[in-house]
Amino acid sequence: QLQLVESGGGLVQPGGPLKLSCRPSGFTLEYLTIGWFRQAPGKEREGVSCSSSTGQFTKYADSVKGRFTISRDRFTNTVYLQTSSPKPEDTAVYYCAANFALREADQSTCNLVPKDFSAWGQGSQVTVSS
Repeated sequence: QLQLVESGGGLVQPGGPLKLSCRPSGFTLEYLTIGWFRQAPGKEREGVSCSSSTGQFTKYADSVKGRFTISRDRFTNTVYLQTSSPKPEDTAVYYCAANFALREADQSTCNLVPKDFSAWGQGSQVTVSS
């Protein structure tokens, strides 16, 4: 069974670095589309970024485009979401999500749609405040 383990987050100062990690257990990243989502209090879950199983295609929400970066490290089998310019409005619980990309057509794309992902991490609280 695919499980995702998240780490990182906590209290971060505006403009300070933020780095979240997501490591799937039992499966290698080359078979997985990975997405990051977040949910702020009183708001719906929002797609933040995703990475295709090949790692060659990435997508970002307009709210984080140019500030956040998603990346893969195949040696540690870990996906990272990071920014050097977090804002208070980035405060939320962040979730890593994954889905198997079995069809070739699915391996070079991804979407920020929660229902496209079958496995979810436990969530990491990120609070951006001075």
